[in-house]
Amino acid sequence: MILIRESSVKGDRVQKEELIHLHMLMVTVKKYYETVTGDAVSTNKYDSLLISPVHIHKNKNSHKEALLTLADEIVERLHSHSGQLSPEYQGKTSFPIAVKP
Repeated sequence: MILIRESSVKGDRVQKEELIHLHMLMVTVKKYYETVTGDAVSTNKYDSLLISPVHIHKNKNSHKEALLTLADEIVERLHSHSGQLSPEYQGKTSFPIAVKP
């Protein structure tokens, strides 16, 4: 049995393992968006951090910064995109995608 110590900072109860999992999910969201829309998401700020979800030796704050930076860059792309899918992906998603223009 593995015991995970909670953070001593009040209100910061997300564990490192959870942040790494969320980090991986955000990378998956980025790849899915790029596949469905045919648009690349520019991740210059995220890339400059030199951390990915597989870097489990990095500290919790590094993963948190990477996760939030990647999320910001994805949101920036969503806001600047018209919301149209590439023709080859029209009707091929397993669920509807709603993107506000």
